[in-house]
This record gives sequence, structure tokens and C-alpha cells, in this order.
Amino acid sequence: MTKVRLGKTEIITNKNGFGALPIQRIPYEEAEALIYEAYDNGMTFYDTARFYTDSEEKLGRAIAKRGIRDKVYIASKTMCNTTEEFWSQLAQSLSDLQTDYLDLYQFHNPAFCPKPGDGTGLYEAMLEAKAQGKVRHIGITNHRLAVAHEAIDSGLYETLQFPFCYLASEQDAALVEKCKQADMGFIAMKAMSGGLITRADAAYAFCAQYDHVLPIWGVQKMEELQEFIACEKNPPAMDDEMRGFILKEREELSGEFCRGCGYCMPCPVGIKINDCARMSLMIRRAPTSVYMDEAHQADMELIDECLHCGQCREKCPYGLDTPALLEKNLADYREQVALL
Repeated sequence: MTKVRLGKTEIITNKNGFGALPIQRIPYEEAEALIYEAYDNGMTFYDTARFYTDSEEKLGRAIAKRGIRDKVYIASKTMCNTTEEFWSQLAQSLSDLQTDYLDLYQFHNPAFCPKPGDGTGLYEAMLEAKAQGKVRHIGITNHRLAVAHEAIDSGLYETLQFPFCYLASEQDAALVEKCKQADMGFIAMKAMSGGLITRADAAYAFCAQYDHVLPIWGVQKMEELQEFIACEKNPPAMDDEMRGFILKEREELSGEFCRGCGYCMPCPVGIKINDCARMSLMIRRAPTSVYMDEAHQADMELIDECLHCGQCREKCPYGLDTPALLEKNLADYREQVALL
């Protein structure tokens, strides 16, 4: 079974990490079944966040029920802006996860790199939490290259969580290598690019080329989880066929596109931005009928109600012109609906 070492944390875990964001969308019983299936097949790293509604609660309940807390690594995140929020969110996370410590606690996509003496007190709070034994290792997650580089250069963080998949740019790949040189654990989020990547074997084979990278797969269906378990048991080869497929994918998905991260949400008028802004891609990567029902059509038509307030543009960690992207997707969607 392939293992990965998360840099200076000395955490050694299965190459498959469990991304617990999607379990907020399913009933507890289904989430529990996924968590146990993952654990029974060697997965020991579970990543969640306070921001993921009841994900922590479901994960904590399942782990406590099975009595496996000392056999797994739990990573969570805080989107705090003040020290008061930091301590409040940490306390809630520990309570929901039914544990008295987190193996890894991460600042969740901050707009800056928290440091000692920066006036926020956030990093100092993290150090105090570590001194109290509530946090064992300190990490940061981000979608911005500049902040990610600053975090590595600071030497203050033991892990970096950043989007990384076979659609990654050369700059992203350089960031991954920089983490390795700094002995900093690299956790690959969006390893399926928010659902745009449809072949688990290709996603796995790409990440397997990097021995220090831990991909966390966000799954909410048993068949999705079993695909990654199968990949580890019978690793797919990065052969000419696989390279050709990935090259074709990169060509098709090049340029500006929405990754579905959701940091632009909520929209003042209720537009489901992280779905609607990438609809053109989704209807070409799955059976079109899935996205042509009345509910999806109503969601897309809501784009016409856009206030052009610019909030989504300002929040986008990828610098996308989100309102323009929404309009472009709506125009294309209407053309596809007209063909029905």
C-alpha cells in the first residue's frame, strides 16, 4: 500500500486521503458507510472544515462510534478573522469531531499569510492552541499562488493545501516542488478539479508521480470511493495512452474556467454561481440530459437577475470575471436547450 510522508509533520499516511466536504450533502448513514469503507481499505487521513456545515459532526460521530480516533489523522480548518473566532471555531470543531485534539489545523484560504506580529493575533493563537495540545501541526490552505509562496517562504507552516491535478499549470507544479525542497507537506485539493475530471485512474496516476503529494478525494458516493481504492490496489500506469488522454484534457479545459470552489458564494440574488459558471463544461462532460431538467433551467435563468455588484469577482481566488463567465454560460446553455 503506497504511503506518503507529510513533510516535517512526520505524518505517514495512505496515498489516498479522504476529503470530507461532500459528506455534508448526504445523510449520516451514507456518510458513515463511506468513512468505514475508506478506513477498512487503509485510508487514514480525513480532511474537513468548520465551513463544511455538518461534515465535522458526521466524521466525528463515525470515528467515535468505531473507536478508531487513535488510528486516523483528522485535519480541519478555520476561516477565522479574529482571535475570538479562532477559539470559538476550534472549540466547536473539537466538540463536533468528538476529540480533544486535531492532528492538523489549517487557516482556511486566508487572503493573506498569517504571521507573528502581523496585528491579527491569529498565528499567535494557533501557537497557543498547539502549546495547549489542541493542535498538533499547523497548516494553511489557499488558492492564490502569491499567498502559497509566502507561506512556504515564511517557514511557519508544516503543510500547504493547494489545488493540484493534471490540469495544473507549470507554476503550480513549481509550487509543489518548492514544498518538497522545504520539507513541507503538500495536500492536493481539487484533485478532480471540482468534478470536471471524470477519470479517477488518470487523476490518481498523475498524483502518484509526486511521492510527497497527498491527494484528498472528495467523494459522496460509494462507487466514487471504490474507484480510488481500486487505483491503489492496482495502480494505473502513466503510459502513452494515459499521457495522450491527459494532454487532450488539458487542451479541452485550457483557459479560464470555474473550478467550483464556492468561495464566491452566497450570491445576493441566489444564483448558484459555482454550478452555473461552469455549466458549458459540465453539459459536455456528462449526459446532457442531467443538466437540462426544469430545476437546472430555472437555476440558469436566474443569471438574468444578476445585480453586477461584483462581489463574486472580488472573491474569486482565480481572478475570474465571474459575471461575464455567467453570461457566457447562460447564452451557451440556452442554445443547448433550444436543441432539445
